[in-house]
Amino acid sequence: MRNNNSKYRTASRSFSPGRRRASGGGRRFDGGRRSQRGGNFKLSPLDISSFINKTAVITEKVDHFVPEHKFSDFKINSTILRTLDQNGYRQPTPIQDKIIPHILNGRDVVGLANTGTGKTAAFLIPLIQKISGDKKKQVLILTPTRELALQIDQEFRIFSRGLGLYSVVCVGGANINVQIRELRYFNNLIIGTPGRIIDLIQRKCLRLNQIETAVLDEADRMLDMGFINDIRLIMSHVPAERHTLCFAATMSRTIEALIQKFLKDPITISVKTQATAKNVDQDIVKMRGSDKVEMLHKILIDPEFKKVLVFGRTKHGVEKLSKMLLRRGFKAESIHGNKSHGQRQRALKNFKANLAQVLVATDVAARGLDIDSVTHVINYDLPATYDDYVHRIGRTGRGTKKGKALTFVE
Repeated sequence: MRNNNSKYRTASRSFSPGRRRASGGGRRFDGGRRSQRGGNFKLSPLDISSFINKTAVITEKVDHFVPEHKFSDFKINSTILRTLDQNGYRQPTPIQDKIIPHILNGRDVVGLANTGTGKTAAFLIPLIQKISGDKKKQVLILTPTRELALQIDQEFRIFSRGLGLYSVVCVGGANINVQIRELRYFNNLIIGTPGRIIDLIQRKCLRLNQIETAVLDEADRMLDMGFINDIRLIMSHVPAERHTLCFAATMSRTIEALIQKFLKDPITISVKTQATAKNVDQDIVKMRGSDKVEMLHKILIDPEFKKVLVFGRTKHGVEKLSKMLLRRGFKAESIHGNKSHGQRQRALKNFKANLAQVLVATDVAARGLDIDSVTHVINYDLPATYDDYVHRIGRTGRGTKKGKALTFVE
């Protein structure tokens, strides 16, 4: 048998509940037939095997990355440099190395990068530098989810420590009166989701006529969620003479149209690091009529599965599964659209702090969230699209860390 580090081979082996074999102290679920390398499974509605292969070939390999710059090479002040060093930022990631100089120079940019590549810092660091030199500058950052908005705000507070800069988070599911109160004061960063930003504009509690830089983060996800008209409306309130940044994981015709409408002569920086294929071992678990909950139970008792993100299709199904896991003795949390803002934040906090082994989630958690050291992602229910699959498994194997992804198939 192979050792634990190679138990799951990308796209080359299917798993079924037929047999269990111990391997190096862990459990292995392997009783199904082996597929040919590359796989020829025809699944409905999606061919997960083809997902795995596609993920392996669409990414561009970047080995032994050597940045062109040090952080000290950028035109950023000593306070920011000291904060970066104190927080372990030793050298720029590929997206940071390529895009920070253009943002500092005021160029409209489109950033295309895999998840876990330091994208948020890539735009926050130069924007903090710009507004620290003129504290009357104001930035609007639009994100698809409240979790991502809060995450950006958290990173902003770290990077801007000691600079006297202020931010406000305007997201749905949180008390709007608190946000209205905070908007009475000047904020350098306004971070929010489209729906709540529009609500505040319509209540005349938020004016965007002083915005100098607009950031569309996870733009592809915002479009997938149907926010295109909301984005158009919000951007109509932002001055035409502005600095605009757009970030996405994928480029589509809709994204291209968005770029043409809102960005002026942008430079596109595409950094595909093979993070998905290289850092995430991917396999399928063939159910062959077995009970999915029982299979999940068998997998989760393996000591190797320390911090597991389980994806379900529906809000009801996710909640039901998390309660079943709790009854079976697992420390489980859930996150989905029916949870209040506070409930979602508590669930995320417990999972991040390792107070829960399992977080069961709908695709609301698939993009943007930066949860450290997720050991495994399990697709309990099949994703709707290939992009959803890529973003789900991108929650593990982030940065230089290794991760594993399993997908249950009938």
